[in-house]
Amino acid sequence: MAHLRIALAQMDTCVGDLTGNADKIVDWCRRAAEAGAHAVVLPEMALTGYPVEDLALRESFQAASLAALDRLAVRLAEAGCAELLAVAGYLGADPGEPGGGPRNAAALLHGGRAAATQYKHHLPNYGVFDERRYFKPGGSLAVVRLAGVDIGLVICEDIWQDGGPVAALGELGVDLVLSPNASPYERNKDDQRLPLVARRAAEAGAALAYCNLIGGQDELVFDGDSMVVSATGELLARAPQFVERLLVLDLQLPGSSWRGRDGVAGFRVDRVVLSEHPLPAVPDVEAGELAEPLAEEAEVWGALVTGLRDYVHKNGFRSVVLGLSGGIDSALVAALSVDALGADSVYGVSMPSGYSSEHSRNDAADLAGRTGLHYSVQPIGDMVDVFVKQLALSGLAEENVQARCRGVTLMALSNAHGHLVLATGNKSELAVGYSTIYGDAVGGFAPIKDVPKTLVFRLARWRNAEAERRGETPPIPPNSITKPPSAELRPGQLDTDSLPDYDLLDRILDEYVEADRGFTALLAAGFDASLVEEIVRMVDRAEYKRRQYPPGTKISFRAFGRDRRLPITNGWRERRP
Repeated sequence: MAHLRIALAQMDTCVGDLTGNADKIVDWCRRAAEAGAHAVVLPEMALTGYPVEDLALRESFQAASLAALDRLAVRLAEAGCAELLAVAGYLGADPGEPGGGPRNAAALLHGGRAAATQYKHHLPNYGVFDERRYFKPGGSLAVVRLAGVDIGLVICEDIWQDGGPVAALGELGVDLVLSPNASPYERNKDDQRLPLVARRAAEAGAALAYCNLIGGQDELVFDGDSMVVSATGELLARAPQFVERLLVLDLQLPGSSWRGRDGVAGFRVDRVVLSEHPLPAVPDVEAGELAEPLAEEAEVWGALVTGLRDYVHKNGFRSVVLGLSGGIDSALVAALSVDALGADSVYGVSMPSGYSSEHSRNDAADLAGRTGLHYSVQPIGDMVDVFVKQLALSGLAEENVQARCRGVTLMALSNAHGHLVLATGNKSELAVGYSTIYGDAVGGFAPIKDVPKTLVFRLARWRNAEAERRGETPPIPPNSITKPPSAELRPGQLDTDSLPDYDLLDRILDEYVEADRGFTALLAAGFDASLVEEIVRMVDRAEYKRRQYPPGTKISFRAFGRDRRLPITNGWRERRP
């Protein structure tokens, strides 16, 4: 048996920040070397950030990525990491393919140079590289022999493919598979990863180390959850979610499985021998951390906090501003903002109109006192009166002008003070168009855009319970959670005047939006035909509003704007059979 100490550097990167990302890589590699690691795996495209989207097509960025990789190899040697094998992802161009072109690549850096490089066969131009649509057998497999151990590499969605590159590495007889990854967070996705990684390890007949990215990038958020499993599928080590972490583990590997092939299953194989002699076992064996996955509410909260924090910081903002209505949505966004950015960076504004209830104003002030955020009151009644009188508005037009006066107020404060405006709408409202375009829909980011209303309530109760468990003041006023939701744009208005109960609405939306089921399937699920007809009509008609809504953290499989886009001009309608 051969001994190898490996490290997984679960790190946060920023797309396009080649210098900043390289600095981070050097720092994590130095930590790995200080921990006695022989090899360190960094997340997919750690040097360029992920996903690069259309930057992949820009020749200047491709050239800058290649130059940054060369500099990185030299810097690692200068930092005392020359003997450390570092797997660093970047944007490359495969010289072995006709026409070259951008490739999702990973270099195995050692001794101040790239000892070997592996290229994905395709780099599709998608927000997330959906390589399952484009994959075909072929491309390269890089295998490095280090200390008598053969180490293979798989990138991105290689790990999702039955009989793909992992199986090819199994045929070659590698001892260890390294998998740099950038797998975006979705609810309950961590439940899928461990079984998947275990299956691939069994397919390869080798231990598998999976290193995932963390942090927010536009709408996407990455949760880490990096892990190492044995050839038999046993979980050996696992990193926590939503935090940067160096996961270090000692492995005992066969070191004698190589079958000596130069190609297999349509892949060319580039094998580099760095050292043949096994390393001596260390006296203090590193067993590796075994972090428990988070409970659902804690996991979602971690995703939302991470997504908001990184969007604000990576885009150069120092503060955010949002409207505080006293309702549950704005209260939840305020609590998220304080957790993500600190109370001193959050500005809440109460904007009462003639229809705002006393309890709503009180609840907004109560939230400000509980969280410590900056709080101000900007009445909009006089602004509304000017529009209503000059344009002779009534009914829906009068209701909406209130929301638009609030939107103008928030954007003016943003312009004056440099705050990022946060929209506070949830996924249920966005689905059925229950929002005012250029009103409550204004903003630069929408933290709960992908959070259904029923989950909003669950998260609020969970966050308050967490505060009580820690001996802290619950951030969300109980009245904001228990009172009936209302936009308060006319006397006595309630959400249920226009919508069914949110429990029922969210069940229908889950079937229609998340699962893409049609009218017949919805009826078979037991929903009332007239109600289905009304909800489907509202969802289909609101596509133009969703296209103009700010970006927000994706936590579901079908997030509006990224995963689900229907034509705005669309003659198709779901109808009763």
